[in-house]
Amino acid sequence: MRAIIKSIAPDVPFLAPVHILILSVIVIPSLYVAWLSLNASTFGQTPTFVGFSNYVRVLTDPAFLRGLGNTVLIVVFAVHLELAIGLGMALLFATGLPFRRLLLVVVLAPYAVSEVIAVAMWRFLFDPDVGPITVALASLGLPVLDWSFEPSHALAVIGLLTIWLHLPFTFVILYAARLAIPKDLYEAALIDGASTYAAFRRVTIPLLGPAIAVALLFRYIFAFRIFSEVWLMTQGGPARSTEVVAVYLYQEAFRFNAFGTAAATAWIMVVASLILAAGYVLLLRKQVVGHAH
Repeated sequence: MRAIIKSIAPDVPFLAPVHILILSVIVIPSLYVAWLSLNASTFGQTPTFVGFSNYVRVLTDPAFLRGLGNTVLIVVFAVHLELAIGLGMALLFATGLPFRRLLLVVVLAPYAVSEVIAVAMWRFLFDPDVGPITVALASLGLPVLDWSFEPSHALAVIGLLTIWLHLPFTFVILYAARLAIPKDLYEAALIDGASTYAAFRRVTIPLLGPAIAVALLFRYIFAFRIFSEVWLMTQGGPARSTEVVAVYLYQEAFRFNAFGTAAATAWIMVVASLILAAGYVLLLRKQVVGHAH
């Protein structure tokens, strides 16, 4: 034991700044928010311990339940459609697409765009009166997306916007994983008489499984915390009908100054993200162990 302590001791001064940073940025604020979630607190009022009343209030609040439903709807729609598009693009690029380098720049460009600029651009494109996409849909006799008044249209536009913003992330993960698959496997499948679909189902999908799980894990967590797209696009309106959980938290904290319920909402989001992450980590572990055997 003494030998171990002596071997670690010289490294302590170098590790201390990292631990101090983690404590000051993550651990201490998290503990404070946990304490705050158990108290009723607002400006000019001494925090009063209320136990889990804030959690009960949040979980029974119709606005929170509506925001949770909107969040789940956006997550299910955006993440899975984004995964399908990203997988299709990764397979297409892996076939040796002409002008691949130029197209890679085009595909990755949205990730370099600020979310504020992206929302401003999409607000112009989908403007109910003069937006180019609105005008094009109207000229084709198709229904326009009146997102400023219709909640379902607003959620659809938000879903498409978050797909456009985060598609490069999913694409890069799947494209890198596809390039890592040895060509010998496809050649062997071709010699065995496997069709293109059979090779995709028996070779591509199983070997892309871990990458798909990782992409889904991160995108589920990011999409569950979606805020800027919704807030900048609609601010949760009309009549709080397009709120998501993160916007509900913002409203509780900075509009209604209910810091206790806001803190409780934050911890509900953390727990939900951890449960979701744990499920995908277990799935990923099973896949890795299965491939190892």
